[in-house]
Amino acid sequence: MVSFEDFKKLELRIAEILSVNLHPNADKLYVLGIRVGEVQKTIVAGVRAFYSPEDLLGKKIVVVDNLEPAVIRGVESQGMLLAASDEQSLSLVIPERQMSCGAKVR
Repeated sequence: MVSFEDFKKLELRIAEILSVNLHPNADKLYVLGIRVGEVQKTIVAGVRAFYSPEDLLGKKIVVVDNLEPAVIRGVESQGMLLAASDEQSLSLVIPERQMSCGAKVR
């Protein structure tokens, strides 16, 4: 179980995908350039089997903004996007309405 106090530590925010590049060391990963408010970051995401670069570019997504950076197959990831998946598919968690970059998800 995760306590409510621990959950409150997560900063979930709206980000815009500014760039999509193939990960140089992994066939299933993209290296995404994102903007969260006025800050630009890089995240590594395992969504390549489900989304083309054209599908992702310009899309608004939900990210964990305060996740400790991690090096994934040689590339530093400075956050994590949220997605739902089942046995057949994967879907990004996206805002239903137009939201500004950096908006808090509560």
